Amino acid sequence: MKHSSRIGISCLFPASWHFSISPVGCPRILNTNLRQIIVISVLAAAVSLLYFSVIIIRNKYGRLTRDKKFQRYLARVTDIEATDTNNPSVNYGIVVDCGSSGSRVFVYCWPRHNGNPRDLLDIRQMRDKNRKPVVMKIKPGISEFATSPEKVSDYISPLLNFAAEHVPRAKHKETPLYILCTAGMRILPESQQKAILEDLLTDIPVHFDFLFSDSHAEVISGKQEGVYAWIGINFVLGRFEHIEDDDEAVVEVNIPGSESSEAIVRKRTAGILDMGGVSTQIAYEVPKTVSFASSQQEEVAKNLLAEFNLGCDVHQTEHVYRVYVATFLGFGGNAARQRYEDRIFANTIQKNRLLGKQTGLTPDMPYLDPCLPLDIKDEIQQNGQTIYLRGTGDFDLCRETIQPFMNKTNETQTSLNGVYQPPIHFQNSEFYGFSEFYYCTEDVLRMGGDYNAAKFTKAAKDYCATKWSILRERFDRGLYASHADLHRLKYQCFKSAWMFEVFHRGFSFPVNYKSLKTALQVYDKEVQWTLGAILYRTRFLPLRDIQQEAFRASHTHWRGVSFVYNHYLFSGCFLVVLLAILLYLLRLRRIHRRTLRNGSAAALWMEEGLPTQNATGTL
Repeated sequence: MKHSSRIGISCLFPASWHFSISPVGCPRILNTNLRQIIVISVLAAAVSLLYFSVIIIRNKYGRLTRDKKFQRYLARVTDIEATDTNNPSVNYGIVVDCGSSGSRVFVYCWPRHNGNPRDLLDIRQMRDKNRKPVVMKIKPGISEFATSPEKVSDYISPLLNFAAEHVPRAKHKETPLYILCTAGMRILPESQQKAILEDLLTDIPVHFDFLFSDSHAEVISGKQEGVYAWIGINFVLGRFEHIEDDDEAVVEVNIPGSESSEAIVRKRTAGILDMGGVSTQIAYEVPKTVSFASSQQEEVAKNLLAEFNLGCDVHQTEHVYRVYVATFLGFGGNAARQRYEDRIFANTIQKNRLLGKQTGLTPDMPYLDPCLPLDIKDEIQQNGQTIYLRGTGDFDLCRETIQPFMNKTNETQTSLNGVYQPPIHFQNSEFYGFSEFYYCTEDVLRMGGDYNAAKFTKAAKDYCATKWSILRERFDRGLYASHADLHRLKYQCFKSAWMFEVFHRGFSFPVNYKSLKTALQVYDKEVQWTLGAILYRTRFLPLRDIQQEAFRASHTHWRGVSFVYNHYLFSGCFLVVLLAILLYLLRLRRIHRRTLRNGSAAALWMEEGLPTQNATGTL
């Protein structure tokens, strides 16, 4: 008997998915197999879509982890771009720094919070159309209006008008305004401070729509100012971000108030040293619980240790910090020189009187000052009297001469003036030195940046021992920093010795300490304490955004569903669909097998081209 031709197709599918194509009865069998092919196609499409969704999610969330350092670099680059004031998701904040010599307004901005309660707001300084920071300064200081507080609002209005011109009008009502006063106001009587603040709180809301409440105008302490400076610098350095790389420096931290629990590990924060003209300040994190030599020392420490939570939720302790902040009046570079000269004047007058000498009374018999460059001439004038000086440029003798001015004591854990200082883990620490720390190392010696005590002392010795005429010649040739002047040249020797002694003897840093960086700016930006102030005072704002996001998520409409932020739900739905498809295919397989068992003979006869009734008759 002649049989028709037959094509058999078999793949690595279940046995029931084996099929043949025959010229006879082809349409019916083809329809059955097309259904299977459609199911396979749907399954393949679902798997492909799931795969690509995973790729998109991984690219969205994994890129920041893989390229964290590059992203931080890009963030610094975009930080110098003009602020997009047309972007409705950008928020703004204003801080007015009312200092002793003048007041400055800083305008900050930040995008919408990313929704992660572990992250701080990404606050940056606002930049105008020319990409310049939005900053304005006026003189004199606000304390000059102590006797006429009713004029304070008029005095500060130019700053607020300036800020109002840069912040979009639609954002004014939600833009917080902080007016924070520092040293100049601190020395005023409390009644005068209150009168000035009262005038601001009464008049500003009448003329401006900024978010300005009673707690937004304040005279801050030196401790607060130090904490704000510490926050600002560590924020710019990225030290509040979470650990991404294995090679990042970390510390174990005992969270204040929970010393019995296990320590957490987070990024090592940087300490700061700031030596101005009048005062010197130090601030650093104290990661471990400290002990005290006496109850008096513990009481003093309470005023020097600041404990605060930078997190948006007070119940989360990951951003709790304990920072030591101490300010030393009279230990700035210019104030120290003045104290030194006062001592020279008093001692010289006394010795002349007791010993009948004429030291320093004429230019021919000058007082030999080891802290002035070699052969330079200078004068000290007090109460109508003049003491003539001539420099000998002896750096080591200068250091020895000024050591008593540190006012160190024999008590343990103390620094300048015998003030309590908690221990520093020098092997796992990092400090940044600003102002005079930078000027002393860079302006003349041209070695700012990474500090090396041996190289610094050698350069300082050479400078002090160089004749003044040669130093002047170098200055005239422009060999020093552009902002170095003759005052800097004259007192560089003294200030180098003073900085060295304060750092190594006053604060007890070892001479082989390698982790001090002297700087004027961080990432090419002058970091003001006002940045730390607005970071601290807006720390609860992310919680508001997070709660709003949670509320929207609990009242979601399909049009508001975001693929990226609901990727887990998206993946879950696909898994459910895939499971349903598999169950359906299994059911089809069982039905197909049952059909094959019941109709195997008929199927065979049909395949051979025999009539069904004949086959039945044969049986």
